[in-house]
Amino acid sequence: MVYFKLGIILLLLLSVSIKETVSAIADNYEQCEHIVKKWASSSLDSDVRGDKHELRDLLFFLHIPRTGGRTYLHCFLKKLYSNSLECPRSYDKLRFNPRKTNCRLLSTHDDYSMISKFPMEKISVVTILRNPIDRIFSTYEFSVEVAARFLIHPNLTSVARMVKRVRGKTSGVSTLDIWPWKYLVPWMREDLFARRDARKLKGGAYLETNNPYDMEDILMPLHEYINNPISQDIIHNGATFQIAGLTNNSYFVEAHDIRHCVFKHKSLGEYVLKVAKKRLDDMLYVGLTEKHRESATMFANVVGAQVISQHLASGSSTDVASNDDSEQSSSLSDARHDANNQLTVGKLMEAYESCISTLRNTQAERRVNSLKRISPANLTKEARLMVPEALIQEITLLNSLDVELYNYAHDIFTKQQSHMMQSMAYAEKVESTFNSSDYADFYGPPSWKFPSLLAISGFLLFLFIFIFLSSRRTSKIKL
Repeated sequence: MVYFKLGIILLLLLSVSIKETVSAIADNYEQCEHIVKKWASSSLDSDVRGDKHELRDLLFFLHIPRTGGRTYLHCFLKKLYSNSLECPRSYDKLRFNPRKTNCRLLSTHDDYSMISKFPMEKISVVTILRNPIDRIFSTYEFSVEVAARFLIHPNLTSVARMVKRVRGKTSGVSTLDIWPWKYLVPWMREDLFARRDARKLKGGAYLETNNPYDMEDILMPLHEYINNPISQDIIHNGATFQIAGLTNNSYFVEAHDIRHCVFKHKSLGEYVLKVAKKRLDDMLYVGLTEKHRESATMFANVVGAQVISQHLASGSSTDVASNDDSEQSSSLSDARHDANNQLTVGKLMEAYESCISTLRNTQAERRVNSLKRISPANLTKEARLMVPEALIQEITLLNSLDVELYNYAHDIFTKQQSHMMQSMAYAEKVESTFNSSDYADFYGPPSWKFPSLLAISGFLLFLFIFIFLSSRRTSKIKL
C-alpha cells in the first residue's frame, strides 16, 4: 500500500514536470515567433522606392559562395568599374568608411545586412543563385580543395607558422579571410591532417572504395560533412539566410536571436523565406548559375549597359576600368581606344568571353594540382553520380528553404529575361524607324537637308502672304 502511494506521488510529480517542460517549450516558441515575426514584418514593410530596373549610385554585388560570382567580379565588374570606384573590401566587419568619395561598387560575400551601412535609396543589389544541391557539392569540394593545398606541410604547426608569415608580408585578402571559408577551410584542413596522421600510424593503408565522397580514411565523407553543426550553422539554406541578411556574419543586431529561434523551431524559417523572396523582388538583377550564357547576356544588357550610360553621362572615360593590374587583364584596354572611344555592351561581352575562358583554365589547373594531394579521392561532377540517392534527398531536406527560394528566383529570371527582350525589341524598332525611307528625306545628310528646310519655309511664307492679302480684299468688298 505504501509503495502504491509512492508510485502515485511519483507519477503526479512526473506529470507536473512534463507539463512544465511542455509549457516552457510552448512559451519559448511563442517568444521566438514574436521575435521572428517582428523582424520579418519590419523587413517586408521597407519598400525600395523608385524603379527597381534603374541602376542607382552604388551597385552591391551580393556574392553567394559557389555560384560563379568570381567570374562576374573579374570578367564583368572589374571591367566596368575602375579600382578607384570600388569600395574597399569589408571582410573584417566593415573596416572602411562607406561614405568614401566615388565609391560605386561593392562586391563581397557579406550578406544583405551590409546595406544598412548605406542609404537605401542610393543602392542597387544584384546576385546569382544556384541549384542548392549542386551548391552543397561545390561548397564541400572547394573546402577540400583549398584545405588540401596545405598538405605540403608536415604538420599543422608548420601551417600556422606559414600563414602567420604570409599575412605579415601582404596586405591582400586571402581565402582564409573571407566568409564562409574562414570557418570552413580551417575545419577541413584540421580534418585532412588528422586523417593523414591516422594513415601513417596504419602504415599508409586505407579502405579502398570507388566513391570519392565516402573515403573516410582520406577525407571527411560527405554525409559526415552535411550533418556537422558547422554545416548546419553556415552552409544549409545559406542562400536564404545570406539574402535575408541573417548569416553568422550579419550586421543586424537582432540576427543572433532570430537565427537561434529559426534553428530551434524550423517552421519559423518560412518568415525568413518570405523576406528573402521580397529582397529578390527588389533587386536590379537576379542570375542563375545553371543558365550561364543567358544570365551573362542579361547582366551585360541590364547592368552593364546602365553602368556604361552612367560613365558617359558623367563625361569621364576614366570611370571605365583599366584593369591591367588585376588578376585578369582587360581586353577592353585596346577596345576603348578605337575611333569612337566608347565601351559598348557588345565589346563588354567579347571581353567577358575571353576573360572567363582564361579564368576557368587557371582555376581548373589549380584544382587538379590541389586534389592530387588527396588521391585517389578525385572529386568530379561524374563522381557525384556515385552518391546514394538517399543522401541527395537528405541534402534536399536540409536545404528546403533554399530549394524554394531557387525556384522563386527561376521565375524572377524568366520575367527579367522577357522584360529585357521586350526592351531590346523596342529599341531595335525605334532604330529601324529612324533609318526607314519615310524619315530619310528629313533626317538626311546635312549637305542637302538645309536647302530642303529653306524650300519648305519659303512655301509656307508665300502661303501665309496669299491668305493675308485675300482676307484684306474680302474685307473691303463687305464694306
